[in-house]
Amino acid sequence: ARHSGPPDGGWGWMIVAGCFLVTICTRAVTRCISIFFVEFQAYFGQDYARTAWIHSIVDCATMLCAPLGSLISNHVSCQVGIMLGGLLASTGLILSSFATSLEHLYLSLGVLTGLGFALCYSPAIAMVGKYFNKRKALAYGIAMSGSGIGTFILAPVVQLLIEQFSWRGALLILGGFVLNLCVCGALMRPISLKEECKTAPEFLEQNYVPETEKRDLTRTSICSPLIKLWPHECLCYCSWKEYDFLLMPGFMVLAVSILFMAYGCSPLFVYLVPYALSVGVSHHQAAFLMSILGVIDIIGNITFGWLTDRRCLKKHRYFCYLFAVGMDGLCCLFLPVLQSFPLLVPFSFTFGYFDGAYVTLIPVMTADVVGTSLLSSALGVVYFLHAIPYLVSPPVAGWLVDTTGSYTASFLLCGFSMIFSSALLCFARLAKKIKRTHLRSLSDNTTLKQHIWTNGAIAYSVTAELDQRDVEVLAVDTNSYSNR
Repeated sequence: ARHSGPPDGGWGWMIVAGCFLVTICTRAVTRCISIFFVEFQAYFGQDYARTAWIHSIVDCATMLCAPLGSLISNHVSCQVGIMLGGLLASTGLILSSFATSLEHLYLSLGVLTGLGFALCYSPAIAMVGKYFNKRKALAYGIAMSGSGIGTFILAPVVQLLIEQFSWRGALLILGGFVLNLCVCGALMRPISLKEECKTAPEFLEQNYVPETEKRDLTRTSICSPLIKLWPHECLCYCSWKEYDFLLMPGFMVLAVSILFMAYGCSPLFVYLVPYALSVGVSHHQAAFLMSILGVIDIIGNITFGWLTDRRCLKKHRYFCYLFAVGMDGLCCLFLPVLQSFPLLVPFSFTFGYFDGAYVTLIPVMTADVVGTSLLSSALGVVYFLHAIPYLVSPPVAGWLVDTTGSYTASFLLCGFSMIFSSALLCFARLAKKIKRTHLRSLSDNTTLKQHIWTNGAIAYSVTAELDQRDVEVLAVDTNSYSNR
């Protein structure tokens, strides 16, 4: 049945549970690949930069193929997309356990697993936005806390698996674990909202279709059934409607800031464990730092989601997001001077909390900019924008480590990148506010008068008060005309 608006509950909580499991099986597993970093480097005898490409390709493929996940979700089924993604990701991890070279891992663990994650991640997140409106930030906070909970649980477990079964056995077990994505896909019951069907009737009005078929078309997806009747015209029309948000100024600013934010956040999850080991922290303590980061990430997800749903902060989600990104940037700037386990623990707490905070707000802010009906396509583009920074930043950071013999330059570059992302959003909002204030002052002091003469006999005096936006038209004879 079609709903007038998001139900804000009911089966929506099962959607949240499904998305929670998806984030565990995708983002948490991706983060835990950094625990394999030292093992890969020792086994294959390669430097930091070449080994870092494994993590980069996983993240890049996940984000680069996010629009493909949205496309399958929009035109086939969210359930089919997530189940297919689970099978591909599991296959990639299992094949990785038989790797004989880094190039093998680039293809299996990087490309194939990343593609599987891409088909699952953005559609699952978009489904939460379709089921919730009033409690959207809280729902996203719970759903995306799976990344933190998964990291907290999986980091020490993966370390134990490596010690007991070697890195090959650990990857094989992770491949079986990731098959749970197929279960998550089964939970994603589709929902049809009236907002999603607004564009279909507009197209139907211009083309004759029997009434029975019109009812079927507006009740289901906008594009899929229409393609059967008008393959070329409707496909072009619907494709444009799905991506016309790309020209929105607000979305363009958000997109640019995300590029810098993604560049800054990715290397830390790759190099936190190697950095901790380099300053004398034990393997178990280094894995524990990842666990701390993960569990505090959960608190950031849920508490920031709950807080930004409150009436006092709901209007200020934008500034909450840029504050969280800026704080993570500051944490990266201070990391090079933290060279012992007691000092690295507070870092994991702080960075983990604000990482969870801004990750929760990314889909919320995207929905605020483009609307619920375009959220799936917009999230596909947003996560696509993560791809290039995720691909480039870990190898660049590894090259800096190899060149300088220190992690300082890598972490400073990450910190300044995230701070710039936050500052860009801040300046964009201030510029928008200044422009709005300027236009309001003009409207308060300006009266537009326009005179239109017709046939030399009648005059129209149009007085437009811009601040009240009302127009008064008077028609008088030219002999008695007087300007008001």
